[in-house]
Amino acid sequence: MTQTSVQAKPTGFRHPLKDHIKAHFDQMAPELDRWRDRNRYYYRDIERLHQFLIPTGSRVLEIGCGGGDLLRGLAPSVGVGIDFSLPVIELARQKYPHLQFHCLDAESLEVGDLGPTGITFDYILLSGVLGYLGNIQTVLQRLHPFCHEKTRLVLTFHNYLWEPPLQFAEKIGQRRPQPSQNWLSMADVVNLLSVTGYIPLKKGRRFLFPKQLPGVSYLINRYLAPLPLIKHLCLTNFVVARPQPASQLSVSLGPKLNPLPSCSVIIPARNEAGNIEAAIARLPQLGRHTEVIFVEGHSQDNTWETIQQLKKNYRGAFTLKALQQTGKGKADAVRLGFDHATGDILMILDADLTVPPEDLPHFYDVIAAGRGEFINGSRLVYPRSKTAMPWLNTVANKIFAQLFSFLLEQPLKDTLCGTKVLWREDYERIAAGRSYFGDFDPFGDFDLLFGAAKLNLHLVEVPIRYQPRFYGESNIAHVKEGLVLMRMCLYASRKLKFI
Repeated sequence: MTQTSVQAKPTGFRHPLKDHIKAHFDQMAPELDRWRDRNRYYYRDIERLHQFLIPTGSRVLEIGCGGGDLLRGLAPSVGVGIDFSLPVIELARQKYPHLQFHCLDAESLEVGDLGPTGITFDYILLSGVLGYLGNIQTVLQRLHPFCHEKTRLVLTFHNYLWEPPLQFAEKIGQRRPQPSQNWLSMADVVNLLSVTGYIPLKKGRRFLFPKQLPGVSYLINRYLAPLPLIKHLCLTNFVVARPQPASQLSVSLGPKLNPLPSCSVIIPARNEAGNIEAAIARLPQLGRHTEVIFVEGHSQDNTWETIQQLKKNYRGAFTLKALQQTGKGKADAVRLGFDHATGDILMILDADLTVPPEDLPHFYDVIAAGRGEFINGSRLVYPRSKTAMPWLNTVANKIFAQLFSFLLEQPLKDTLCGTKVLWREDYERIAAGRSYFGDFDPFGDFDLLFGAAKLNLHLVEVPIRYQPRFYGESNIAHVKEGLVLMRMCLYASRKLKFI
């Protein structure tokens, strides 16, 4: 890509205030660093938020990049910023010559303006810029050619409740002078994303106390600001979104899905000898090829022998693999199975078969059609017998679902369902970033959920018909594991929410 010094190209209809806003930033360019330094506590929090959401080494495009400080703070492998003020762009180029800056108007952005046709980015940022755009819908639509299927848009904007105090701060010289601007609600931004072909994945609010007072600001912004109700008073709103899938399964499977993706089904099994044959007999074909991986873990019955005998005698269409754990716990079993999987899509099926194998095609259809990237089973939609899930378990499941929905900033109805489905390439990304959370999860479900939330994957739920088990007894120690879950909630709060 080459950098140019041309003026921003004109658009067809010109918003009456656009020339005024552009002239304001042209004049303000020499003062940007001074004002940023004066309010560095606020800008540092914006940078920390983006660093949490965006892995280093990503390909990043920032719309309305200003002096380029946020882009530089993300350490991108490819960093491109655009702004419609030439003096601002020249300032950014002087400060960060290793990044690429273009003087362009986002409302007239076209394929090829940033380099070779077809260039795409992992993340596209609109940080604090929505208020200055004459036509937000046009800008969002023009960003589609720069997106691939995994691209994430990250939008940050001020809570409209802060308009009076921020205007007062300008008058007393505590905030950089601002031109006339839009004040948008969270609902406004979510609606604009929806009508321009994006799916909002995550919504959040942060930063309640914008001035730094030693000790006080830290406690308020880290621990008080994220709490329910109080969070609606925070200064910074943010939304993470993904492009709407270009095709649906009923119409076309798209380039990635031609041919159909293959599938690996991981079945952790401990003391489940009576369910092994049924798991295979009841499992439908999934995609172009189905691989089934049994992972046996220190059973006291003949589970391992049953798996070995089934594998020896099997003559069906599936590929069967049999592994034995050296470690302990379901998390270890799931990781072992995933490490040996070759399918494009990875699924977990508990060997107790309380989630019917016949329901797995519903999960496959959703992820293959691009309607979600991490598919979580939900047992709490359809009626279920008290044998399958006693009322106390139901209450506990609902409580934990509310806690995790709060922590993940995405609504989940049933976090404890063992059936989870994701692309193998996304699992590899989760595994690569596992050091952020550490080895904290003995169950395996939350390691995946937390990792998916950290990567801003599109989490959706598929309801399943939860059934009583027909063989054996549950391996779950409810009280002990409930306490473990509570500790995990506290741990996740430090890693995902109170940051």
